[in-house]
Formats: sequence, C-alpha cells, structure tokens
Amino acid sequence: MYRIDLNSDLGESFGRYTIGMDEKIIPLITSANVACGYHAADPVVMSKTVRRAKEAGIQIGAHPGFPDLMGFGRRNLNVTPEEAKAYVLYQLGALDAFCKAEGIKLQHVKPHGALYNMAAKDYVLSKSICEAIYEFDKNLIVLALSGGELARAAADMGLRTALEVFADRGYEEDGTLVDRRKEGAMITDEEEAIKRVIRMVKEKKVTAVTGKDISIQADSVCVHGDGEKALAFVEKIRQAFQNENIQIVPIDEIV
Repeated sequence: MYRIDLNSDLGESFGRYTIGMDEKIIPLITSANVACGYHAADPVVMSKTVRRAKEAGIQIGAHPGFPDLMGFGRRNLNVTPEEAKAYVLYQLGALDAFCKAEGIKLQHVKPHGALYNMAAKDYVLSKSICEAIYEFDKNLIVLALSGGELARAAADMGLRTALEVFADRGYEEDGTLVDRRKEGAMITDEEEAIKRVIRMVKEKKVTAVTGKDISIQADSVCVHGDGEKALAFVEKIRQAFQNENIQIVPIDEIV
C-alpha cells in the first residue's frame, strides 16, 4: 500500500483581501500549511484558519516566510542566518498561540515561497531555519523539497523530515523547482499533473523540464488552493489516488 499526505498552503488572505478557497479545500486535504503573518495572513485570518482546520480534523503546520507582504514572500531577501532563524522562530510562536488556544498542536513546518526555494539550495540558510524549529519544538516535522538542502539540514539535526513534491510545478535536473518566470514552471494540464504525481509516488521518478528522468521521494504532495481550478484539481487528485490504491494520510503517519 502506497501512502501520501496532501498538503495545501492556506490562511493567505489579509485584511479585506481574500485569497484562495480555504473552506472548500480544507476538507479534502490532510495537512494545512498556515501562513504566519509575514508573507500573508493577519491575526484574525490565522485564528479562523486554525479553527477551520481543527473542525475538519486535519493537521496544522506553520508556513513561515520572508517579511514581505507586498511581494507575497516570493522575492529573495538577503538575510543573515541569525535573521532567518529569528524570523522563523517569531512566526512559529505566533501560529502556535492560536493552536494552543484551540487545544491542538502543530504537526510540521514548511517554509514559504522564496525562503523555501532559497533554503532548497543553501545549506547554511537551511541550518538556521532548522535551528529555530529544533529550539522551538524538536518534535515538529520539517516539510522540505525532495532532494534539497533543507531536507539534508533537518536530517543532520535529527529532525523528522517529510519530503514534498509538487503536482503542478516543473522540475530542473537538480531536483529544484523551475523558476516561475521561466517557461515550463507550471504544469497547466490537469491530467498530465496527476499522471506525474502518481509516477512520483509509485516509481519515485519525474521528468525534468529538460526531458530527463530524475529520482524523487514523495511523502507529501502540495496542492495549491488559490488557483481558479484548485478545488476541481484537488478532487481529481484524491480520486486518482483512490483508483491507484494510494492511501491519503497525514505526514505524521508516514515519517
């Protein structure tokens, strides 16, 4: 029996601006990555998102990013390891307050956007992120790009590590994601995306943007909740996994 976690980045609305379809996506996933106020969200949104996830019985993870609301955390920032560690620790504490108020615990941590992509290639940055996580709660799972430096740093520190793949993103030969500004960054054909992710789970392979097959490990699949077809896409992935005898479970049951 193959097992996989379905995660989605949620709670990314801010003030009067609504992003995503959280209330519809939450019942279909097993793990929610909740924005912590730096790249998106605000205290009210964080509170509502945690409560919705609790009511749906899904696991919650922190989704810390760079302090860049205007750029949605997708712009690279030149930060020191000390700054990166402090940013992550600050955001973990913020989200954990809402979890404690609801009587639930954080399951995992997944960096957002530029912080995630930079960490995948930068061991020093990854180590600082992992230090923040370890010092906050060494039982938290690090959700990291398969084959990236964050996964390596987390393993070196003795943190539980779940390896993440993306159904709708293109891959470079080194296993990193294709830059969103480049051709091939997004997989827009739903059927192709589903076939790719089933192959990642069962064969541990994916075809890179160059056409070369690369090895990949899938503990969790990220399904984005803010696209026009997000809801239909998640529903189709769930059905495809059921048809392929792939069980959907939270990552704390996998790693």
